[in-house]
Amino acid sequence: MTAATVAFCVVAAQTERLDRFLADQLALSRTVAARLVAAKCVSAGGRPLRASARLERGAVVTVTLPPDAPPPRTYAPAHQTLTFVFEDEHLAVLDKPPGLVIHPGPGHWDDTLVNVLVGRGTPLAPGAEGRPGIVHRLDRDTSGLLLVAKTEAAHRRLATMIEQRRVERIYAAVAWGHLAKSPVTIEAPITRHPKDRKRMTVLAGGRHAVTHAAVVARFAQVDLLRVRLGTGRTHQVRVHLAHVGHPVVGDREYAFGGSRRVTPSERRAAERLEALAPRQLLHAAALGFDHPVSGARLALRSEWPGDLAPALAQAAADPTLLAQRNPLQYLGFFASDE
Repeated sequence: MTAATVAFCVVAAQTERLDRFLADQLALSRTVAARLVAAKCVSAGGRPLRASARLERGAVVTVTLPPDAPPPRTYAPAHQTLTFVFEDEHLAVLDKPPGLVIHPGPGHWDDTLVNVLVGRGTPLAPGAEGRPGIVHRLDRDTSGLLLVAKTEAAHRRLATMIEQRRVERIYAAVAWGHLAKSPVTIEAPITRHPKDRKRMTVLAGGRHAVTHAAVVARFAQVDLLRVRLGTGRTHQVRVHLAHVGHPVVGDREYAFGGSRRVTPSERRAAERLEALAPRQLLHAAALGFDHPVSGARLALRSEWPGDLAPALAQAAADPTLLAQRNPLQYLGFFASDE
């Protein structure tokens, strides 16, 4: 049996260390990835790479998988109804439901967005193993607009546009407390938590990260925020808002006390709000970019999702919000786009 070879091009400005990056990109365990690096099976420019190497954009990585190594995965089709807000032969923008993992990985090999797109028959741009067509990601329990590339050219151009900050990604977030000033720019480096690799944290030496937040509506215990990404790090909005003392309501990983952070006189109402949050109150509500082929401007919106409507109505102390078909528009969230 002959060895298999996998090659891919780095599109990020800089990766994390090679062994972690390789495990993530090829959907391998960290142990298998480390063994491949140690065996000099991973190279760039014809030279073997060290496990601690950090690659820059444009680097072409070649991985030689020995005969006994697990082969690159194929994608079993899965079936789930998806809502698309834009689609042509080059790309698609879908309104991702909560609970859907983006790409295959441990515990989710056959039930991810990639599997659903394969089951739908959607063509996907070639990409690193496990991530065909994926241009950017949303957390499992974050809903909203997600961009998928169907062709290699579209994928390459969209990745470059994101890197150059020419794709506008805007989130609606309900955060505990009240921002001292608005708008505010949060600039703090993000990296993996040194003790819990599933979480991210603000730490010196992490990757540069910038988040812009503005108050759309101020309620008794919380603010409704319009959050624009300056960069796109893992869990960025959640980590940055928690870092400045205003975690997203319903966030089980970064809330750091949640309703208990609220002043005692407001705590009972805050606990009622927290009980109505089935997940983090965070939604990718707007996406704006120039089409990578035609150049036409696309400005797409997604309204506040139904599963979070009771929590928003509780936060606003306004039961009529439950009857609003477009609560974000009603609250003025999209006013700056008009």
